[in-house]
Amino acid sequence: MRPAPHVARHGLKTRVTGDKNVIAFWMTLADTTTSTPPAPSGAYQLFHSFLTPLILIMGVMWIMLILPKRKQDKSRQQMLDNMKRGDEIQTIGGIIGKVVEPKDDRVLVKVDESSNTKIWFARSAIARVTADDGKGK
Repeated sequence: MRPAPHVARHGLKTRVTGDKNVIAFWMTLADTTTSTPPAPSGAYQLFHSFLTPLILIMGVMWIMLILPKRKQDKSRQQMLDNMKRGDEIQTIGGIIGKVVEPKDDRVLVKVDESSNTKIWFARSAIARVTADDGKGK
């Protein structure tokens, strides 16, 4: 069946085609508003698939390794600060002696009673205070 010539002349055919486009537009808009959101982008996926576990591992390492080391360093520094004359100490080299004269950066240690041998050690060379004989300054 052929359309009447006056329909084509008045642009009715074009108008009908335009209405189909408008309907298609509204249908597409309705589909996009009711559908699920698009999949995350590449950077977002990279963050959640790789960086999140990495950050968690670093946090666990911080808690298990760095915090105990800080606590140990703090107690060692406190031990060195509280060292006084008469304390028995052991150096990192294994030398055992008694503190004769503690200074801010070094310590004079008596290592032999019979020959009265004394040696200067850096405070950082003191490994531990082994005993306290009760004498003060």
